[in-house]
Amino acid sequence: MIKIGCHLSSSKGFLHMGKEAAAIGANTFQFFTRNPRGSRAKAIDPEDVRAYLAFAGEHGIGQIVAHAPYTLNPCSAREETREFALETMRDDLERLEYLPGNYYNFHPGSHVGQGIEAGIAQIAGTLNEILVPGQRTVVLLETMAGKGSEVGSRFEELERILEQVMHPELMGVCLDTCHVYDAGYDITEDLEGVLDSFDRIIGLEKLKAVHVNDTKNPMGSHKDRHEKIGEGFLGLEALRRVVHHPKLSGLPFCLETPNELPGYEAEIRLLRQKS
Repeated sequence: MIKIGCHLSSSKGFLHMGKEAAAIGANTFQFFTRNPRGSRAKAIDPEDVRAYLAFAGEHGIGQIVAHAPYTLNPCSAREETREFALETMRDDLERLEYLPGNYYNFHPGSHVGQGIEAGIAQIAGTLNEILVPGQRTVVLLETMAGKGSEVGSRFEELERILEQVMHPELMGVCLDTCHVYDAGYDITEDLEGVLDSFDRIIGLEKLKAVHVNDTKNPMGSHKDRHEKIGEGFLGLEALRRVVHHPKLSGLPFCLETPNELPGYEAEIRLLRQKS
């Protein structure tokens, strides 16, 4: 069965998220490790984790995706901002050891005038500080739309980060459908070509998760504004082709559309259908 779910609030704990996911027909989900625009993280409750793991096993919930806060910028021009990102990500990875075998996704950041190569080097440097041999969480670079000075809107940029990381076995990529389309990759008319390009530059074995989002803007707009499934420039059929593509079989697909739980439930049902 296709692994598909949505973004859930972690404020009430893992068991609550698991129950919400199961109630809407999801068998994976994504959550923020802490307030997406803040720095405080809720303490891990080991009993809640144990109860969640038992529930997930009983209800077929597979690998899940933890998302770092949007505020982190590991390639900022300011040293204190880079240090904040490093310490937050290190803390997140230590906490995720309670939930081994899952993913930690983050936005690579914006180089804010330093230049793309400097940004790439700083992101790789942060990863080399926080990745620990033997850790049980794989860290994912998210594909970006390319607004402003964002790093990661081209597959080549992600590949250059990965080639500088000392523990590549702990790294992967999360492909965001809105972002790649806004970045100029035509996944509506040439999904096969886009995946072939990803495979040639990065390697499909590094693609570990997919964010399934429609977009409010046309291809190449570099805007990054998510839309509900079927209501944007990508459209339902193009997103169904992504979800059902044999080369992406087995990956967790996470919705980040502007929805509440009933809307997510409807989108999950729509995307599970091939036509």
